[in-house]
Amino acid sequence: MHGILHLSWVGYLVAGFILTQITIVGVTVFLHRCQSHRAVALHPIVSHFFRFWLWMTTGMVTKQWAAIHRKHHAKVETAEDPHSPQVKGIWKVLLEGAELYKKEAKNADTLARYGEGTPDDWMERNVYTKHSALGILIMLGIDLVLFGVIGLTIWAIQMAWIPFFAAGVINGVGHYVGYRNFECADASRNMIPIGFFIGGEELHNNHHTYGTSAKFSVKWWEFDLGWLVIRTLQLCGLAKPKRLPPTLSTAPGKTNVDIDTVKAILTNRFQVMARYSKEVIMPVLREERHRASEASSNMLRRMRKLLVRETSLVLVAEQQQLNNVLSDYRALHVVYQFRLKLQAIWARGTATQKELVESLQDWCRQAEATGIESLREFVRHLKAYVPQSA
Repeated sequence: MHGILHLSWVGYLVAGFILTQITIVGVTVFLHRCQSHRAVALHPIVSHFFRFWLWMTTGMVTKQWAAIHRKHHAKVETAEDPHSPQVKGIWKVLLEGAELYKKEAKNADTLARYGEGTPDDWMERNVYTKHSALGILIMLGIDLVLFGVIGLTIWAIQMAWIPFFAAGVINGVGHYVGYRNFECADASRNMIPIGFFIGGEELHNNHHTYGTSAKFSVKWWEFDLGWLVIRTLQLCGLAKPKRLPPTLSTAPGKTNVDIDTVKAILTNRFQVMARYSKEVIMPVLREERHRASEASSNMLRRMRKLLVRETSLVLVAEQQQLNNVLSDYRALHVVYQFRLKLQAIWARGTATQKELVESLQDWCRQAEATGIESLREFVRHLKAYVPQSA
């Protein structure tokens, strides 16, 4: 039985891919960046298109999705996190992510506390929410009409795409395996190179670091399909990004620590710490490994991640192991302690601006006095930081 469209097998694959990509774009641009985080404003026509499309391809209710995701950020990696693989186990989230979503969607407290500000018009109340399964059946009919019997396979792939990749892979693998650009206080990871077919959602560590940013990519080589769509819509006057990741700015010739320096590092603290790890800790680690025996060098290599990891994520046994290593390598111990001291400066929530400036000035003086060249060079760059221009 053929449908309206007579395609080759390659044509059917392309058609299925395009349909699933529209769905993942709807999830990342509308549900995630627009509704959950208010990072981008969409034209009503665009918003309603995504609402309608997601109703047909997922049956998800906007309020439920946004509420569950907001709770995930608020309770990340705790027992109250709806889908943390660190708590529930990677296979539980990867294979049963959709079931975890459905369970949390029934939690009235979650919807009441975290679901505010989502669409509440006549269509949402009387069609999209009340008849969430109807759209899925309509999509089945459309696929059968367009593609014939093979449309059933295309429809099945459409229905499985979000439950597996969004509820399973992104929520599971995105907090379990991958690389980290920033040491934020959760286990989020980036999952390159699969971003080209899950909308940029694989850049999960970037997103958790800058949760209200409309753009998920921060490195020049990271591809964010969702951001590409937003920029295209923006050029057409159909979208307006509200927030982007901050960038570190410097003032050539600036050699003193002042309130501008403090403001810059407070805003860009994750980037500052990423640079500290790359420009201070890693060079010292390489020097220590170069001087060490083969066995000691291998042991130091195993400490690499612990030296830069967010301290709240380091297990007690790992910290003890790290302390034992640091006690044998003075320079490594010094730069590690200065990393902790720098973090402690912006952790002083009640400190005045004057106190923060004085603390940073004192940190710089002590760092320069260590005689460690990579640390002194880092201080020189740090003094030149200024707030990003509007």
